[in-house]
Amino acid sequence: MKTLRIAGASLVASVLIAAGCGGGGGIGGTGQDAGTMRVSIGDAPACGYDSVNVTIERVRVNKSPTAGDGEAGWSEVVLSPARRIDLLTLTNGVLEDLGQTSLPAGRYTQLRLVLAANDAAHPLANSVVPTGGQETALDTPSAEQTGLKLNLDVDVPAGKVVDVALDFDACRSVVRLGNSGRYNLKPVLSATTVLSDAGQRVVGYVDPSLAIAGTTVSVQSAGIVVKATAPDTTGKFVLYPVPIGSYDLVVSAAGHVTAVTTGVPVTLAAYTYVASAALPIAPSISTPADRQVTGTVTPASATVRALQTFGGNITVEVRSGIVDGLNGSFQLMLPNGAPVSSPYAADPLLLNFIADAGAAGRYSVEASSSGTSKAQAVDTSAPVAPLNFTFP
Repeated sequence: MKTLRIAGASLVASVLIAAGCGGGGGIGGTGQDAGTMRVSIGDAPACGYDSVNVTIERVRVNKSPTAGDGEAGWSEVVLSPARRIDLLTLTNGVLEDLGQTSLPAGRYTQLRLVLAANDAAHPLANSVVPTGGQETALDTPSAEQTGLKLNLDVDVPAGKVVDVALDFDACRSVVRLGNSGRYNLKPVLSATTVLSDAGQRVVGYVDPSLAIAGTTVSVQSAGIVVKATAPDTTGKFVLYPVPIGSYDLVVSAAGHVTAVTTGVPVTLAAYTYVASAALPIAPSISTPADRQVTGTVTPASATVRALQTFGGNITVEVRSGIVDGLNGSFQLMLPNGAPVSSPYAADPLLLNFIADAGAAGRYSVEASSSGTSKAQAVDTSAPVAPLNFTFP
């Protein structure tokens, strides 16, 4: 996911600033009534793409969650010239500053990230490069007009600066349209308020053999991914910024069992370290091999993921499915081997991963559409018949 960091009054303003040296525009706060917003952008792993490029023109924020494009109350940062960013260069805790702006103090509840259009002069302003393929235009109809909308809940106090990080989940945001060679942008965005550079960060290592395409490391809460990244070539991973709390750290790699470290604390005061270069997390090869689970969802805009419960009460997301934007078909590659888990320990020597044989190959495949979810249980120890989910 790409991460935009906004500091000051509004997450939205920060994002706009991230576009580069753009100046502030619209309604700005002055004197004791103003706060400041600073923004930066980052990303999480993307499945099946070498590049995901977006060209940002402006970021707009409003105190009203329902304000329309032409209504009052918008503050904005204009990027001049518009800035083209490859989201996939901003992984593993890397944040790119977008800038800062002054705006009226208060609670901001709506952000819109406005992208440039793919036109004759800039046909690839927004584009994707499929792994092993050629650069292709990315259709972004909504972003070219009213912008990519994100609901916020951010207070910008008078005289204070607020940092906000936006996650742009490139993997889930790019939708392939059958065999047409076309791709649509269906943005999956989230925001995290950055409270401290001294903390809100999880740092650790997986075995370097897992530093391959498709490996993800995420922190999750009750099966919901809060932040995700891919390890670098040494196996090191950095998750930042992460809200204060306690999480399950999940390592998911093709051909390997899922490894989970439970109770990973995230604080303001210091980094949280999980494992080390000398003693990395090294989930074993899954035996038998991963099993493919396929199916369809209606409408094709629905999302699909696979959850696994083990250790009595630990539920994590193991994989998210790639759904075809035309026919709603999806596929998931799921490990058959028993997942392993260990309670968090600051000392890597004290991590003790134990397998749960009873959970091996047992998943709940969940589809979601417009706030409604449906699930089907599957057992990948044998071939799984195609799944079908239909929503009203």
